[in-house]
Amino acid sequence: MRICVVGASGKLGKYMVQHALDRGYEVVAVCREQSVGKLAEFEGRIKIVPGATDDREVIKRAIAGCDGVLVVLVPRGVHGYSSGTAQAVLDYAEPGARLVFSCGWHITRDGRDVYSWRLKALVNVAGRLARLARVADLDDQVEACQRIFASDTRWTVVRGSDLEEGDSQGLPVWSRHVGDPVLESNITRRVDFALFMVEALENDDLVHEAPAIVGCQSPSALAHAAA
Repeated sequence: MRICVVGASGKLGKYMVQHALDRGYEVVAVCREQSVGKLAEFEGRIKIVPGATDDREVIKRAIAGCDGVLVVLVPRGVHGYSSGTAQAVLDYAEPGARLVFSCGWHITRDGRDVYSWRLKALVNVAGRLARLARVADLDDQVEACQRIFASDTRWTVVRGSDLEEGDSQGLPVWSRHVGDPVLESNITRRVDFALFMVEALENDDLVHEAPAIVGCQSPSALAHAAA
């Protein structure tokens, strides 16, 4: 299986690259030219296509011939970075390719998610400040996901909880809607977020789903399993 990791030089991206290599996949990595050095540990084992992830020609070249594409939707800047990345992947992916995108819980597909006051305040306040500072645009990440949801490609949007570092605890559990008691702990190991993304490539049950995930060893997940 040949896959492309878009946004490979970040923490989540590097974990996805490693999980993919562990499965014997052929990996093409896309990252900004100034970040290529962050992938030095994979030298000789992956192909790197340097460039901005919202550059349509870069994406077109990188995902050609790929059976799957893993995409970190980064809301960088205020110039449509996330939506530009998503649209390029949707436009140029091979027919039938599995497309798996990452984002946060704040994305909703059907409006049935129930958010805590803390999360709503964080998104509202931090999102406005980030946009005013012109460093990030959460609204553009929402726009990117709306384009994905409207697509007839074989997509999955994985919505991550708060993340922490640490050894893998195993494949996270998921629910269709934030507010499900199983998600209450709101914590996932970053390495396991990446694991869920890679696993989704070959899980057809996740096609056209937007799973919200939480660590399988978190208190709420353990309580759900016991019940």
